[in-house]
Amino acid sequence: MEPSGPQRSSPLARELTRVFANYNKHATQLRRNLKETEAFFREMRHNYSNARASASSPTAALEAGPLSCISFPRQEEEYLHSIVGSVPYILVLGQDCPVRYQLLNCMLGERLLPLGPELGGPCGPEGGACKRRKLCFTHGRQTRLSLALPGQYELVHQLAAHCGRWDTVPRQDLEIQEECEDPAHRLAELEITLHHPLLQEAKIMVVPCAGVQPIEQVLAECTSKTLPIILYALSQDSVTPEQAAALHKVHEALPYPVCFVRVSSPGDSGSSDRGSLHKQLAALSLLSSSSGNCSCGAPSQTHGAGKPQSVLGESLERLHRLLVPFARQVLTGQQVEAANRLNALHCRCLDLFINQAFDMQRDLQITPRRLEYTREKESELFASLMAIANRKQEEMKEMIVETLSTMKEQLLEDAANLEFTDIIVTPNGEPVTTKEIKSCIQQIQELIVVRLNQAVANKLISSVDYLRESFVGTLERCLSSLEKSTTDSSVHNVTSNHLKQILNAAYHVEVTFHSGSSVTRLVWEQIKQIIQRLTWVNPPAITPEWKRKVAQDAIESLSAAKLAKSICSQFRTRLNSSHDAFAASLRQLEEGHTGRLERTEDLWLRVRKDHAPRLARLSLESRSLRDVLLYGKPKLGRELGRGQYGVVYLCDKWGEQNPCALKSVVPPDDKHWNDLALEFHYTRSLPKHERLVNLHGSVIDHTYGGGSSIAVLLIMERLHRDLYTGLKAGLSLKERLQIALDVVEGIRFLHSQGLLHRDIKLKNVLVSQENDNVLDDDGNNDNGSEYFNNSKDNGDSLDDDDDDDDDDDAGSRPERLPTFDEECWQLMEACWNGDPLQRPLLGIVQPSLQSIMVRMCDGTDRKSASLEDSN
Repeated sequence: MEPSGPQRSSPLARELTRVFANYNKHATQLRRNLKETEAFFREMRHNYSNARASASSPTAALEAGPLSCISFPRQEEEYLHSIVGSVPYILVLGQDCPVRYQLLNCMLGERLLPLGPELGGPCGPEGGACKRRKLCFTHGRQTRLSLALPGQYELVHQLAAHCGRWDTVPRQDLEIQEECEDPAHRLAELEITLHHPLLQEAKIMVVPCAGVQPIEQVLAECTSKTLPIILYALSQDSVTPEQAAALHKVHEALPYPVCFVRVSSPGDSGSSDRGSLHKQLAALSLLSSSSGNCSCGAPSQTHGAGKPQSVLGESLERLHRLLVPFARQVLTGQQVEAANRLNALHCRCLDLFINQAFDMQRDLQITPRRLEYTREKESELFASLMAIANRKQEEMKEMIVETLSTMKEQLLEDAANLEFTDIIVTPNGEPVTTKEIKSCIQQIQELIVVRLNQAVANKLISSVDYLRESFVGTLERCLSSLEKSTTDSSVHNVTSNHLKQILNAAYHVEVTFHSGSSVTRLVWEQIKQIIQRLTWVNPPAITPEWKRKVAQDAIESLSAAKLAKSICSQFRTRLNSSHDAFAASLRQLEEGHTGRLERTEDLWLRVRKDHAPRLARLSLESRSLRDVLLYGKPKLGRELGRGQYGVVYLCDKWGEQNPCALKSVVPPDDKHWNDLALEFHYTRSLPKHERLVNLHGSVIDHTYGGGSSIAVLLIMERLHRDLYTGLKAGLSLKERLQIALDVVEGIRFLHSQGLLHRDIKLKNVLVSQENDNVLDDDGNNDNGSEYFNNSKDNGDSLDDDDDDDDDDDAGSRPERLPTFDEECWQLMEACWNGDPLQRPLLGIVQPSLQSIMVRMCDGTDRKSASLEDSN
């Protein structure tokens, strides 16, 4: 056997090697990202989903709830594994063995397989007489041939190649010998191990003719965890129906595009009809009618093109122009799809994190305010009701006198006609016992009390209902929200019920005849006198006159002042009791929320400091991988500027963007990595706006600075200059005011998206040649975590300058120039106020700037607007 060092390779083999090497490099990055993503989701599932499922209390379940929806869909996970775990495979098919072998030799750049007379006779119709085996090419340090069962073990067999030196693979080893009766030997494939650079990156299989092994069996081992580059060698100007059927079987088993290559046979004059072959393949749905090109056969080179299509090449001489871009598109297309899906998962879950963080922060801010509001409003309500009780006593006294006067005749009539309960009175009113007389008197009193209660309560209720309209709507909604969000079931609706008791206190006041009241004493004194006078005499008859007399005595004996005092005293007692109960239940509710808010804040900090930054970094990596797959690594042009953490370069072209600017950011530590990743996620998620610089994409460069550091290359819109340079060159007052208006417009848009810029400075305002002004962010400011905070319209200062390396006077205030009128100067001072809460709202700044511009630049005289109410 011929010993072998590294095989010499052709330009085609070298290009293919680079294509497959890039695929394997990117596959490694994808696998690492997927592995870290799976580890992240396992941790999330362990910490939250499992905790929710096994929660021993509603509290634990509620804590786990917000993040339990963060999960890795199983279908997505399986698909990504199938892509990132796929091994690239070059699959060589063809109309017969000679053209397959010729294509293989061309691809490897050496005459490895025999051709012509060395190969022996041609293949018969559809391989009927062909006995040549399936060939598998793999990488090894030494050239070696062996027989092996597919995917199993090597057979002990003496090959011709083992017996001496050879230039091409011996014909005997390629064929199944007629005398061989061992089924294993007949099914075995010939494994050819070569020290060839292409085989370090991809395996190659040359399929046998159909008479040796059906195509379905040949492809069985290629359908799992492989990414095939399918080549089909053509020696004829058409394919037979049998060959077309075999090709359809290939497509069913491996739904990938095919690179058809016309291989010229010796003596071919080149006058064959290639166009008819293209039409036939298109008619068989094996080739798109728009695929390929009869002149060169090269597939589209457009970055980011759609799904790769099958192509047809004219000859082996032009195979380089055809096969290299075809292989790149097939390999890249799979990885772009995987990177897109992985990044979509990252972004989807990151948005969930961010939304949950906003909700948790809002809860942390709003709940204490709701508790305080509830306490204050209930105190106001209680004080107002107590004032009613005190103020209404004199009104109630007058109302009772008036009511008794108005109702007296009707009450006496109703009492005379009263039908007693549980007392049998004969039609003629025969005397009854003393006990029954007492019961009759009580029922007459109850009649009077019920009617009087209704009148008194209505008076109180009208005042309370007014308070209900004034206080209770918002207060009840606030309480309802607090009770729903607490995890302590023992306080659910308790505080709301106590609030209702306060409001219902007016409905339960009673006019009663207490045992110690003058009315009761008087009535019973009269009864005693009657009884004494009628000793041994039958009791009085229960007649309508008697009932009227009892009612009249009761009404006349009532003291309006005492009744009013009693009613208001009852009202106050009920109010105090309900108020104390409400305060106690509110304290209990507050204690429940205190514990819950502590846990919410802990969870919020974990999301903000750990979960979201980790996921954002994975998202940045997957997006950057997608961008480099589609558009390649950008080339750095001349330096445009530099900051604390990176350099800005000119980039002539990247993808479809021309020209563009490239910011190379080298994060010094994990914190800056995480901040950059979060900032990139938000910037990329923003809708396009004419006042914000367009971010085209990102690439992570692991070889930056000669491999000494890892840089994130941010590719963005190229503009003419920054404002710092513009001011040095000179700008008119009108231009300056227009820049200020454009900056305000950009900041307001960011605020509308819930974001703060936090680094407004001259070098972060870019100006186009048409004097359109946009906001930029150089990616080195500590603002990643700010995206988890609610922004206000006055949060950004128009003079924030955090980049201390730009100027020695960073953060200093300019002198007042003669061109600054009072309104202009007031606006400037207000905008650079050190307290963000004291800065004017941009909704006020914008019209103020417009007013200044109209007055100072158009010659009109408009009165300066005051900024006293701007904050």
